[in-house]
Amino acid sequence: MSDFWSRALRAPLLYALAALLLWPLVGGTAAAFFLVAACFGQLIYHLVQLNKLAHWLKDPQLATVPQAGGSWGDLFAQLYQIVRRQSKSRHQLSEALARFRRAGEAMPDGVVILDELDEIEWFNPVAARQLGLNLETDAGRPITYLLRQTQFHEYLAAHNYSEPLILKSTRNPELTLSIQLVPFGAKQKLLIARDISRVEQLETVRRDFVANVSHELRTPLTVVGGFLETLLDHADLSAEQRRHYLETMLDQTRRMQRLVDDLLTLSRLESAANPLQEAPVDVPGLIKRLLAEAQSLSRGRHQVRAEVTTDAWLMGSESELESAFGNLISNAVRYTPTGGEVVLRWETAAEGVCFSVRDSGIGIEPQHIPRLTERFYRVDRSRSRETGGTGLGLSIVKHVLTRHQGRLEIQSEVGKGSTFSACFPASRVIARKNLPAAVTPH
Repeated sequence: MSDFWSRALRAPLLYALAALLLWPLVGGTAAAFFLVAACFGQLIYHLVQLNKLAHWLKDPQLATVPQAGGSWGDLFAQLYQIVRRQSKSRHQLSEALARFRRAGEAMPDGVVILDELDEIEWFNPVAARQLGLNLETDAGRPITYLLRQTQFHEYLAAHNYSEPLILKSTRNPELTLSIQLVPFGAKQKLLIARDISRVEQLETVRRDFVANVSHELRTPLTVVGGFLETLLDHADLSAEQRRHYLETMLDQTRRMQRLVDDLLTLSRLESAANPLQEAPVDVPGLIKRLLAEAQSLSRGRHQVRAEVTTDAWLMGSESELESAFGNLISNAVRYTPTGGEVVLRWETAAEGVCFSVRDSGIGIEPQHIPRLTERFYRVDRSRSRETGGTGLGLSIVKHVLTRHQGRLEIQSEVGKGSTFSACFPASRVIARKNLPAAVTPH
């Protein structure tokens, strides 16, 4: 007999044995009454325990499991162990769910969980920003009510999710999303939305860059090719004509060479494999050399002078700084009419030091100023080509200053001239008295 039955029948058997022993002493009626009363008491006890169990089952908490003796004690002890295991499992499940939610919320991509009817069950904050969702109002709504683009509806209905869908946000035209659905579980889906706006912008920049380089090279190549055909087809050209053609081809070749040089410079500045090579730079001495070059470039057509009000040096790359300053100076000379003035300044500023180039040239309209450092951006394309510009000079300046924690400031007024300032933080400034003896000029 199992332990359960032995425990359950023990009390009734004891009551029956006691009644049999009492029979000769008190008579059959009294003995029978004792047996009935004892069994009734046992029944009341079981009903009390059943009532405890019924009340506990309405709110089965581990801390409120009933207490009792005998079979009921064993039963309640087993219930306690079962509830304890369930409570532990539920706690582990809650922790796992919480970790999943935290992981989902920490993901850089938008995540939306859809049920078998494509209704929203949950989404992370990134998806809320990207797709314009609200957890309080949009949970339980079909995703098609919120993403109304025809492409998305077709993508959802096709059930072919091997490739992502590229979608422009209707809420933010500058936002481009890569959306992919991943089926899982019982006909559920995971919608992953990735912001690829930066990638799209880089691809646009790449396409524009290739188009601009091709456009810049097409004209000089066409000129050189045309003159070479002329030289080959007309052997009777005079020496003067030949010289003119050759000089024109040489100019166009030099123009292409400048473009290639600037492209290589930009590539080097943008390369992560080309860290900044720092050393103390004698900026006053550098300006003296650049002034001589500017005067040579001007050929006496302008007043070119320098105003050096500080003897501070900079910690940086001399070749890069020379390239940046030289671009600012050549731009000023090329865009300043004959008789104008170009002034180079090296001076202290509120946050450090600034090298500036002021000219009395044609000036720049305000709407063009924010875009001047873009590659190949020109205010006047025809004039830029006439003066020999590649359209990359200010882009080079911007990259050099960024590598030196500097910034480019532009002030201009149409018809009165412009001032381009390269400003550097105090952390890069080296006072002359603090220069090492090995680099101090004598």
